[in-house]
Amino acid sequence: MRCCFFGHRDIEENIEPLLIKTIEQLIELGVTDFYVGNQGTFDNMVYRAFDKIENKNVRLSVVLAYLPKADNAYKNTIYPEGLENAPLRFAIFYRNKWMIENSDYVVAYIKRNFGGASKFYEMAKRKGKNVINIACDKYLKGM
Repeated sequence: MRCCFFGHRDIEENIEPLLIKTIEQLIELGVTDFYVGNQGTFDNMVYRAFDKIENKNVRLSVVLAYLPKADNAYKNTIYPEGLENAPLRFAIFYRNKWMIENSDYVVAYIKRNFGGASKFYEMAKRKGKNVINIACDKYLKGM
């Protein structure tokens, strides 16, 4: 099974333990492949969180919206087929859509109902994905 991540650029640093716990629970459910972008603070937190995950039988792939440069700092990257034909201004949209379509779970950090992360969170819900919003008070109380 696969999981992707979406979140606002501005996040609270104190959510990292909750993010790690959520990832560990998904691993227990059988998720082995994780996808994250590389545009925002939440994406960077996800990337860092995987260094703290005990189970090394999982893979985190950074899904690129633009052709990789020679100085790419990420260990494992994916550049979705067909994205090279997308207009540059829509590259992130197509990349995020690809991540949703190729995932069973979506972990999000959504606190407001506008912006790109919120749009993809709603898209994932419409597509019937298993969506977890770690910014949601109801979810936080259940942890």
